[in-house]
Amino acid sequence: MTAYKPLLHETVEETVTRKVGKVMGFEGPYVQLRPVGGGREWDAKPENLKPVTVSEGLSAAVAAANARSRGELRP
Repeated sequence: MTAYKPLLHETVEETVTRKVGKVMGFEGPYVQLRPVGGGREWDAKPENLKPVTVSEGLSAAVAAANARSRGELRP
């Protein structure tokens, strides 16, 4: 089986943490992800990533917008 290789700016899910993020870059063996609603980047192993559907990506974006409107996230 070939390992999944995400593209820059693609929305993916880290299967270990179940967090959804946008691919911001690649550093050594890691993929750098940023939460869909913005925030601090984190490093993930490529083997722990999977693509998300458009619906899943939109759902994550709406959840982040709702959290921001409640004051739970900074803009």
